[in-house]
Amino acid sequence: MTEHDDILIKDFFKEAARQQIADCGFTCRVMERLPESSASEPHRLARLWTWFCILVGGLLFYVLNGWDALVSSGRMLLSTMVTALEVFITTVPTADLRLDPVLVLLLLAFVGVFLPYQTYRKLSTTL
Repeated sequence: MTEHDDILIKDFFKEAARQQIADCGFTCRVMERLPESSASEPHRLARLWTWFCILVGGLLFYVLNGWDALVSSGRMLLSTMVTALEVFITTVPTADLRLDPVLVLLLLAFVGVFLPYQTYRKLSTTL
């Protein structure tokens, strides 16, 4: 599109925005006849459903011994990370790569600590 086309399109929409459609009070009559509680009822039902799901989830977490599963998963993840790090540290000096293990550890610390912190901070200011 050219600049001339953009100007024509903008002018067309400016004219369309200026037009008033006479509704002879129809909008006001519709708004007056709307029930008062129609807007709050879906929000109340959504809140009740949310609390119900939280309650059921917490109950299932307790009944199915979710804490032990969470702890064992965390331990497994930590041991896997430590093992991978040990293998990396022992094999990098023998490889023909020009990687400094300290820089790689700093990069891992950056990815593992700083990026989640920044993400949390941005999400908390957004929400």
